[in-house]
Amino acid sequence: MEADPPNDQPKKQLDVLIPQEVKQIDFYGDELLVALVDGVPYVAVRPIVGFLKIDWSAQYRRIQDDEILEEEQRMVRMTDKSNKQRDMLSLPLELLPGWIFTVTTKRLKNPAPETVVKLKRYRRECFKVLWHAFGSREQLTTPAASASKAVLQHTRNLGLAVAQMAEEQLAMQEHIDTVSGEVERAHSRLDLAAEVVVKFNRRLTAVERRVMPYECISPEQAGDIKLAVQRLGELLTRKAARASSDQPLPNYYQGIFVEIYNRTGAPRYELIHLEDYQGVMSFLEDWYNAAQAKPGDTVAQLEPPQSPNTNT
Repeated sequence: MEADPPNDQPKKQLDVLIPQEVKQIDFYGDELLVALVDGVPYVAVRPIVGFLKIDWSAQYRRIQDDEILEEEQRMVRMTDKSNKQRDMLSLPLELLPGWIFTVTTKRLKNPAPETVVKLKRYRRECFKVLWHAFGSREQLTTPAASASKAVLQHTRNLGLAVAQMAEEQLAMQEHIDTVSGEVERAHSRLDLAAEVVVKFNRRLTAVERRVMPYECISPEQAGDIKLAVQRLGELLTRKAARASSDQPLPNYYQGIFVEIYNRTGAPRYELIHLEDYQGVMSFLEDWYNAAQAKPGDTVAQLEPPQSPNTNT
């Protein structure tokens, strides 16, 4: 059985994991190997290094020098499309960006133009492609995994998704606050600023709206969802505050994030499938209208609409 460590340094002793499934994922013509081990997808590192035509020893040392990557690395028995097996150093899919974002063109000596282009593509799109091919919609749970482990995995994924969506929502709110302050300080130039923003958004949309192999929503559509979440969260919080001014306010944003994750399986807005976009927008609009139409302000009337059946 062939193994993977560099020739110029000793191999760290790692037990070889035998996966329940191995997939060969096509990434712009490069065959990436992803294996499922007890519900966790692992990505073989060396094929990526080979496709990028960079030094394997340097990348191996970089992984060993990072305390998180070094702790989470595994040797996994991979099978390529020619049915050849090889024990390969692999990282959990969720940690792949932690390594690949350390590989920059500044670290390479006289990189070829095609290497620069390919490296940017890997840094920008590789995780998304692998996530939608192997990691999304709770595909990580296998029959071999126990029921309790499956529940824990879902709870962990849900927590990560809520945290990520909250970070994106906070970033959007900070941006709104910043823009609002600037508008107030430059009120006399508001009309001109609005015209510039409209033209800029029109050009940005034209550039960014494109068909991607994994069919995520566009940045503009992700912005639509963020604004809808902001509007709904403010309404629910405002009504709850009027109903019980002496009680702590519920965290309605967390409830909204959980509903979006349960309906889409996406841990970030930008990873929502294109086919789920209209459903998410309709769901948020229905919730907003239902909460707004209620004559009273009790917390019970601020529950989300009935969720559709999901796999989560």
